Amino acid sequence: MEEQDSKQLTVTIAGRPYPLKIKANDEPVIRKIVKEVNEKVNRFQLTYPNREKQDCLAMALLAYAVDLHKASTQPVIASPPDLSENLSRIQSLLDEALI
Repeated sequence: MEEQDSKQLTVTIAGRPYPLKIKANDEPVIRKIVKEVNEKVNRFQLTYPNREKQDCLAMALLAYAVDLHKASTQPVIASPPDLSENLSRIQSLLDEALI
């Protein structure tokens, strides 16, 4: 990556700052993903108030990993299923598993 194409960015995930060196044109997507991750962590914290933030962060990571695995093992189809619906199903399964 050339220096002119990269930039420094500090993102905050679950209350902790993380300095990143990114491609300048990746910034919008990184900010969007950071927002989604923080929202997912916050939902886990609200659902499981007795869990530590680290546990909620781990569960958010697991939800994304499961989704990524499913997406990588599914055959390519003309019209992929709604990601939001898949994430909701994964969240429900995780909720049941944590009870």
